This record gives sequence, structure tokens and C-alpha cells, in this order.
Amino acid sequence: MNAPVVNLSGLYLREEILRLKKARNAIILAHYYQRPELQDIADFVGDSLELSKKAQASDADVIAFCGVRFMAETAKILAPEKIVVLPDLDAGCSLEDSCPPDKFKAFREAHPDHIALTYINCSTEVKALSDIIVTSSSAEKILAQIPESQPIIFGPDRHLGGYLSRKLGREMLLWPGVCIVHEAFSETELVKLKAQHPGAPVAAHPECPAHIVDHADYVGSTSGILQYAKDMPGDTLIVATEPHIIHQMEKAMPDKTFIGAPGADGNCNCNICPYMALNTMEKLYVCLRDLEPRVEIEEGLRVQAKKSLDRMLEMAAGTVGQGDLGGR
Repeated sequence: MNAPVVNLSGLYLREEILRLKKARNAIILAHYYQRPELQDIADFVGDSLELSKKAQASDADVIAFCGVRFMAETAKILAPEKIVVLPDLDAGCSLEDSCPPDKFKAFREAHPDHIALTYINCSTEVKALSDIIVTSSSAEKILAQIPESQPIIFGPDRHLGGYLSRKLGREMLLWPGVCIVHEAFSETELVKLKAQHPGAPVAAHPECPAHIVDHADYVGSTSGILQYAKDMPGDTLIVATEPHIIHQMEKAMPDKTFIGAPGADGNCNCNICPYMALNTMEKLYVCLRDLEPRVEIEEGLRVQAKKSLDRMLEMAAGTVGQGDLGGR
């Protein structure tokens, strides 16, 4: 998608976005991995589960989703009557790219006795092929509700699946996808950083490889890591996830020090999500002005995908019994 031509100063651009938001009766949602200025102008900043709930509950006519494409698609699945716009339609996800629907369909057909427990970082088509969607904040709770006798396919993130399997002692058939951001952390550089800050805990996202997770004092979702930062007794935290979450930490806890875990080159620049970075204030202004680019989903596909998302929301809230888990 070509960058929009916008000749507005920073302060005036912010004022225009807020004016358009009011005129459109819009809500702005932003993921923790977005640029600080997008987080600061959003009505709500959160992780995938929190943003899904906000999208479903919103009474706005327009949802401007500052995140990546699968997140905006999730909002449209849950709130089809609303206009959903994404600042840059090219904001994709390496996990989504790793799991083409046709290959996932064939994989499912080759294992007909398995149910598909699928990470939300996937396309609408893969959601429609799945039984239950999970997020990093809901996966453990949902997995614990599935009978031990039920074989499970977990995709597309093999690191998250592997972490859950190790923690809960639950064997699962893992799809081999990875997040390029969390894959980029260097164990060698992390060990060096820990030596430079003795006593500082490490908080890691479960999308990280096992050799990073093994060094963590806390493993959890973006919202979980943020809460850990608030609760920890010390004043320094090493953060092994996309570094833009540190913006929320510094706002909430200006007296603490937060250090992004390094990549192979000794810094965290390679760990900035290139897809999230495509969204800008200028593009947010344009998408509210023009109500483009819109996220549209064919109705039959949307209905099928919604079943797996509804199952997630119900199970995350603890409102589904084990007898309700089988089949699509």
C-alpha cells in the first residue's frame, strides 16, 4: 500500500484524527506493539484477547484498528455491522504467512481425530478451519479445559505450543510456524545483559524459543508482562518481547527501568515488528478520513470463523463445559 500524502504538523494531525474520530463515531484500538504515538491516541491499548473483547462490545460505528491484519479481521468477524479500517492493509504477520489455509486444511484432514486449537495469529480462513482460537493470555486456561484423551493440533506458533506442552505436560501436534520478532532474540546476548544487570528479572512472551523462555522469571502475554512489571519488587526488568510495550511500562512506572532483550547484534532494533511498524499517524488520519482501507469478509466464511472465536471467548470466561468441546 502506498504511503498517504499528508501535510499536517504533529499536533494538528493529532487534533484532526480526534475530530474525525468524533465525526465518524469511531473507536481507535491499538496493540501494545504499535508506535507510542498510536498507543497514546487510542481509546484502548491491549493484547489480542482484550482487543477482541473491545471490538465486540463497542457501540461505535467505525473501528480503526492500529495493529495487524488478522486483528482487524477478528474485529470484523465479531462485529460485522461495523466499518473496520486498518491504517495499512499490508500490515500482516509472519505466523499468519506460515500457515496457508490450503496446507492447514490438508493437515487437518490427515489427522481427523484431532481438534485444532489455533493461535489467533492466523488468517480468517484458518480460523474457519479451527475448533477453538486461543490467545497467549487465554491458551493455558482453554487447554486445561480440553479432556486429556482428546488429541490436539496446535498452530501456527510452534514455540507457544511447545511452551504449553512443556508446562502442562500435554502432548500436541505442532504446526511449524514462528514469529520473526520473537525468533530474533539472542540467548548469548541475553545472558550478557543479565550479567550486566544482576538480579534483574526477565519477562518473556511465550512466542519466544525455549532457549529464551528458559531464562525467564515470568512468561506470559503482553498484558501479563505489563502486570508483572507493575507487581515485581525490583526496579529493573529485562523485557523479551516486541519493545514497544515498554512505552506502556514507562508511562505506568516512570521510577522503574525497562530494558529490551537484545537481538544477535547486541541491540533490540531487529526485534521491532516490521508489520506493526507500517501503521503511522498519517495513515490513521487517512483511514478515518476516507474510511479506507476497509476489512471485508465474505459472510459464510465470517460465520464459520466466528464459531472458533466465540468458543475462545466463552472458554476464556469459563462458560463452556467439557461436553461442548468436540467438533466444528
